[in-house]
Amino acid sequence: MRCPACHNMENRVLESRSAESGQSVRRRRECLKCTHRFTTYERVEFAPLVVVKENGNREGFDREKLVRSLIRICERTAIGDPQIETVVSTIEGTLQQRTHREILSREISELVLRELQPLSEAACIRYASAYCEFENVPEFLATLARLDSDPESPSNSIGFAVAPLRSLN
Repeated sequence: MRCPACHNMENRVLESRSAESGQSVRRRRECLKCTHRFTTYERVEFAPLVVVKENGNREGFDREKLVRSLIRICERTAIGDPQIETVVSTIEGTLQQRTHREILSREISELVLRELQPLSEAACIRYASAYCEFENVPEFLATLARLDSDPESPSNSIGFAVAPLRSLN
């Protein structure tokens, strides 16, 4: 591992511990040349997930794109960066547990809504209005009512058309 301060390749591991509920390993390292201390994270590399967009295009799952969209949606809410990271890790873990490597963008949006709903109604509404396609106001209100029902119920279907995640670039 290259030292971020002096770029020397020789360092030693001072401490290792499990992070992100066992999904990664956090290591404290010290450069043997300049004694700079830094932290690294290691995580298992899974087979890549492919997101199928509404128009049929396919692209690799981009964790950072999801993080950026949530940061934007959660502005001026009580949801902070640690909670956003937890939401994204939960969603990514759910997706990685699937045997099928292709996932519809709509399914990702449904997972996001289910994770946001208990954290902040405002963030949930903002996400739904930004990434879901509604024909009219009653359809939007009906969707919010369905979200307000028991989100843990296996029969709970959000039941709306979800637009693909918009590019934030």
